[in-house]
Amino acid sequence: MSRSAAAYHHGDLRAALVDAAVTLVEEQSPARLSLREVARAAGVSHAAPYHHFADRGELLKAAGDRCMADFLAAQETAVAAHDDPDARLVALGEAYVGYAAAHPHAFALVFDPELCPPGDPSPERAVLIARNEELLARCVTDLLTARGQDPARAPALADALWGTVHGLAALVGDGHLPVGAVRPALEARLGL
Repeated sequence: MSRSAAAYHHGDLRAALVDAAVTLVEEQSPARLSLREVARAAGVSHAAPYHHFADRGELLKAAGDRCMADFLAAQETAVAAHDDPDARLVALGEAYVGYAAAHPHAFALVFDPELCPPGDPSPERAVLIARNEELLARCVTDLLTARGQDPARAPALADALWGTVHGLAALVGDGHLPVGAVRPALEARLGL
């Protein structure tokens, strides 16, 4: 019996299906993913996904939540490796762009506005988004404080830095910039 089939018999079908979807998203665009293909990858019948997901969109939302958790974990790990506020922000940006470059389909799934409407995320995704926003806000506030600047500027600077890293992620993903250009660009943006 496959690991996925064993998980199904232990009541873990939902997790097995999400695992299979995330694995498949590493290989192909989420737009091409079907419930039948996910079921096959999970080692269950083609009807099994309907026990936990009403449709393909619900499964993709759950897979997007998992990808968002992985994306956030990459950023948190990068920030935790540094004490210096400048280094923390550069590491945060590099982790953001690095995840997008290494997992382009997962990154696209995280930001798909049909699966996670801006301003109206699912409760599961809202928690992850809030953690990501708090991580950026904390890093920016620490930088401003260390530089003796007004921490009230943190929201505007956080927005500017998010726009910077998201733009860098798009440029790297589309092949317009090499990943090696990210650190110098972030250092220039931060005035390092």
